[in-house]
Amino acid sequence: MNLELLESFGQNYPEEFDGTLDSISLAATCAFNRRGTLLAVGCNDGRVFIWDFLTRGIAKSISAHVYPVCSLSWSRNCKKLLSSSTDHNVCIWDVLSGECEQRYRFPTPIQRVQFDPRNDKRFLVCPMRHAALLVDTDGGHKILPIDDDGDINVIASFDRRGDHVYTGNAKGKILILDSQTLTVKASFKITVGTSSTTGIKSIEFARRGDCFLVNTSDRVIRVYDTNTVLKCGLNGEPEPIQKLQDLVNKTTWKKCCFSGDGEYICAGSARQHALYIWEKSIGNLVKILHGTKGELLLDVVWHPVRPIIASISAGVVSIWAQNQVENWSAFAPDFKELDENVEYEERESEFDVEDEDRSVDQSGEMRDDEEVEVDVTTCSAVAAFCSSDEEGEDENLLSFLPIAPEIEDPEDGWAATQETVTPTETPEKVEPAAKRAKSKTYDISLTIDPPDNTNEQTAKQQNNCTGPCHPEAFQDWETALKWFEKQPEYDTNNHFRSAARTSRRREAKK
Repeated sequence: MNLELLESFGQNYPEEFDGTLDSISLAATCAFNRRGTLLAVGCNDGRVFIWDFLTRGIAKSISAHVYPVCSLSWSRNCKKLLSSSTDHNVCIWDVLSGECEQRYRFPTPIQRVQFDPRNDKRFLVCPMRHAALLVDTDGGHKILPIDDDGDINVIASFDRRGDHVYTGNAKGKILILDSQTLTVKASFKITVGTSSTTGIKSIEFARRGDCFLVNTSDRVIRVYDTNTVLKCGLNGEPEPIQKLQDLVNKTTWKKCCFSGDGEYICAGSARQHALYIWEKSIGNLVKILHGTKGELLLDVVWHPVRPIIASISAGVVSIWAQNQVENWSAFAPDFKELDENVEYEERESEFDVEDEDRSVDQSGEMRDDEEVEVDVTTCSAVAAFCSSDEEGEDENLLSFLPIAPEIEDPEDGWAATQETVTPTETPEKVEPAAKRAKSKTYDISLTIDPPDNTNEQTAKQQNNCTGPCHPEAFQDWETALKWFEKQPEYDTNNHFRSAARTSRRREAKK
C-alpha cells in the first residue's frame, strides 16, 4: 500500500485486535525488518520463522539453534539476520538462502544481540553475568568498559545511527561510549528520591528523533533526549522529558518500544497480556490493549512505518491494528461522499464541443491552458523509509522473499539440474551447492564468575572449561548423543541429550 495515501490526520496508534500469526512452535521473540515487510519470529525449539507481513504467511523457516531463541536483529539492508540463544551461540544468517554464514560460541547464555544500525560488519552482544561486547564479523571482539568491576548484569544498545553505545547496570548507572574508540563521552545515574538507585532493565531508541527510553526496576519509564545527555558530560544530571508509569496498578514493564515515528511509546505489562500506549509529547495514556486473560507477555514490537503492534504471549504472535475505514477522498480530493441519492446538476459547458470557460488573455482572445509534462519514470523516495540524513532509499534493501512454487510431479532429474536463482542474482553468479563456503565458527572465551550458591560441578559446566558442550560441535546428532551419555557431568539437567534426541527424531521423519 502507498504510505502517502494512508490516513495521517487521525489517531496514529492501534486500537483493536487484528488476528494472530500461529507458528508451528511456541514463539518467544520477534523483530521487524527496516520496512516492516518481514517479521522474524524466534521460537522455543530454536527455530526462526520469517513471516511475509503483507500476506501473513511463512516465507522461510530456519533451524537456527537447539535451545530457545532469545533475541533477533536485522541488518540495515535486511539481507542478514542475527540470532542468539540460551545454547551460548550467536549466528549470522543469510535471509535469502537460510544458511548460517558465521557462528560465535560463548561460555554463557546471551541475553541480547543487535546489529550496528549503519554497519553490518559488527554487532553488540550482551552475555549473562558479563560486560557487553562489541564483536566484529572477522572474529575479533572488544569488551565495553563498565563503571564497577562488580557489574555483572549489564544491558547495552546502539543509538539510532550507531555513533554511540549506551550501557546500563543494576545500580542505575548509564554510560555513553563512543562506538569506535569505546571512550566514555557522558554518564549519569538514575536515582529514586534522594539517594536510592534502581536497576536498568532495557534501553530503547526511537527510529526518528533523538529520544530514548529507559525501563527501570522502579516501574517507571523515563524518556531522555540524547543531545541533552551528551551535553551534561560525565556524572551529569539530565532531567527526563517524560516519566511514564501506571499509577493505579503499579505495573512492572516487561518490554517497551517507540512507535515508528517516535510520537508514541508502548509498554507491555509483566503481569498480564496488556499493552499501554502513551503520547510522548504530553505523557498522556491514550490506549490500553488487553489480550487474553491469564497469559503473560513475552515480547512486543511496533511496526516501523505503520500503526501496527505485534505482541507475543502463550507462544502466539498477536497483531494489533487500526479499524480500517474506507476513505475515497484520499484517491480523489474532489470526491464527495453521499449519504443519499442526489440529482446531478450539469455544468453549463461540461459537454460543449468548444469550452466557453477557457482563460481569456489581455487582448480578449481565448487561449488554452499550458500543458504540463507529467514525469512517470522518476521514482521519488518515500520519506517514511528514509532517515533525516539520507538523500534516497537503499537500492540493495531486501523487502520481500521470493517463494518457489511447489511442484507435485516434477520431471525426472529436474531437482538435480536446476539451481536456485534469487531475483538479485544472475545465473552466472550462482555457485553450485558443493562449492558454497561453509559457515565459520569462532570461539570467544570470557571470564565468567560463577554464582555464590553453585557447586563446583555446575560452575564447570557454566564456564565451559573443557570439552565441546554443544551438540553443534559434532558432525551429527548420533555422535553428540553418545558423547553426552559418556560425559553426563557436562549435561546435569539432561538438556543437551533431550535436544539431541528431538533433533534426531525430526531428521528421521524427514
